Amino acid sequence: MAGAMDRDRIRRTGPEGQEKIRAVIFDCDGVMFDSRQANIHFYNHLLSRFALPPMTEDKVPFVHMRTAEESVHHLFQGTPFGEEAQQYRKQMDYSPFIRDMVMEPGLKELLARLKPGYGLAVATNRSNTIGPVLEVFGLKEFFDIVVSSLDVEHPKPHPESLLKIVKFFGIRPAQALYVGDSSVDYETALQAGVPFVAYKNGDLDALVHVQSLMDILEVIESLPNL
Repeated sequence: MAGAMDRDRIRRTGPEGQEKIRAVIFDCDGVMFDSRQANIHFYNHLLSRFALPPMTEDKVPFVHMRTAEESVHHLFQGTPFGEEAQQYRKQMDYSPFIRDMVMEPGLKELLARLKPGYGLAVATNRSNTIGPVLEVFGLKEFFDIVVSSLDVEHPKPHPESLLKIVKFFGIRPAQALYVGDSSVDYETALQAGVPFVAYKNGDLDALVHVQSLMDILEVIESLPNL
């Protein structure tokens, strides 16, 4: 666990009067995992299946934040393969790409420390791949509820996923934290009224900025006295 709060690692920017936290919600890509290479390999495989060139670097941030359906639509727009690519994506075996994902340091330790006292959840724009990812890395047992893009009518940045989770726990939005790394995560938390913790992204407006997952434990223990 991190020691005394280091303001170079944990930066507080939120308001006073934060409620006591009862649940912690995590984004998947960019928070629980470094999945950049997995995403690149996955979508480049899709493109190559239809003899299209690989993604350019400017496309990578989009597929990191958005749903698979939105990403395929974005990558295949202007081609005749959009619908066929969507169907191929749905039937693909994702397991070869899981090995390209790197679990963030301290994730299991953090979840084990939080599990006895807090509800734990995932809110992700992943679709049918989130289950296998959690299974392979031995994380499924930690989470009380996992909400993917398939579990909501409106995926992030719409607040539906976070609102569904706080309803599941029977708490107010202000009694949860959402840990994310992107502008999509920030917008989702803002619209849901859930306090936002920015992970490794100092450009985002947030209650708190952290550079290490274990810092989140100290952040929670310091509430509601921010």
